[in-house]
Order: sequence, then C-alpha cells, then structure tokens
Amino acid sequence: MQSRPSNGQTNAPAAAAPTNDFFVHPTAEVAPEARIGRGVRIWNRAQVREGAVLGEGCIVGKDAYIDTDVHIGANVKIQNSALIYHGATLEDGVFIGPQACLTNDLRPRAINPDGTLKGASDWEVGETVVRYGASIGAGAIIVTGVEIGRFAMVGAGAVVTRDVPAHGLVLGVPARLVGYVCACGARLEVDAQGVGHCSRCGSTVEIGAETK
Repeated sequence: MQSRPSNGQTNAPAAAAPTNDFFVHPTAEVAPEARIGRGVRIWNRAQVREGAVLGEGCIVGKDAYIDTDVHIGANVKIQNSALIYHGATLEDGVFIGPQACLTNDLRPRAINPDGTLKGASDWEVGETVVRYGASIGAGAIIVTGVEIGRFAMVGAGAVVTRDVPAHGLVLGVPARLVGYVCACGARLEVDAQGVGHCSRCGSTVEIGAETK
C-alpha cells in the first residue's frame, strides 16, 4: 500500500521508483495523504480525503465520498454516490450500495446553544464498523455507533439504528431483523437448533456462533 504517486522528480534510479499500481480517474480527487492499495480503481468525481486508507482491490464508484481517516479493507465495493464519513471502518469484502450513507453525528446541529457556528471541537465523532463480507443496500442510512456483523445484509432504503448480527437481514425504517442470509447472499432457512441452511449453495451456518 502506498500514497498516491506525485508528479515530482526523484533522484532514485528508475528501477527503484514506485509504480502507479492503482487507477484514479482524471476527475477524481484523492488527497496525497490518502493510502491507496494495489489494484484500487477510483472513478469519476469520487473524492478520497486525507488519512483515508483503501486496501487492495477496492472499487470506488462515481461521485462517492470517503471522508478523513476512514479505514477500508481489501476488495471493498463502494457504489456511485455513496457517502462514507469520518469514524467509519469497513472490513474486507464489504459492499456499499449506491447512495448509501454512513453517518457520524448522533446529535447533528449547525450551531451551539449560544448561536455560534459549531467547530471541530464542538461535537463527538461516532464510530461505525461494517464487518467482513457485509452488504449495505442502495440508499440505506447507517446511524453512527452501530456494528454491522459479518455477512449481514441491510436492505435498500433501510435506516439502521442498532447493531445487526452476523448474517442478519434487516429491512425497513427503522430497520428490523427479519431473517438471516448465507455468505452467498441467499436467504437461510433456520431450523429449531438454530442452524441456517442455504438451498442455493448448500452451506450451513450456526446462527449466533460467529464471532467478530
């Protein structure tokens, strides 16, 4: 993983110079302080702020926004116009649907009680964690302070205000747990012993047994 290459001169031999092993569209804006992994593709008008970290193989879609110090693992797909704000951590293999938003302020105000404009020190950044392989559907809103479990799935347009368990499927406003899904994305049939069975790929999942 390396920072975005500069256009400056280097005194190092040509063979030792870093190679541009990721793609940034000419209209995208990537801060020099961002750390971009090998094979990452950042598309039209996307913005990646200073201190953000993107692991190898990530795809950042058109008009997506990745805020300061956001940490993103490898092979993450962030679709068009998604908003990932400061305080978010995405583990490997996460999917973020188009226009999804991960927020970072539980008590948003533009001003303090005395009418002065709020500054950086006047609010507390919330933290959101999206675990390995989880998916967040198009237009979903993740209220800060929650954890989305491994291979969980958040339905399109849902508003998540509480933690989602591993393999959990949540829908609605506010989002409610309506079932469980396999790592392949299909709905699990859960038996009386709490074991989920996938008719699509044949996998079994012991619900509640997976750890972080």
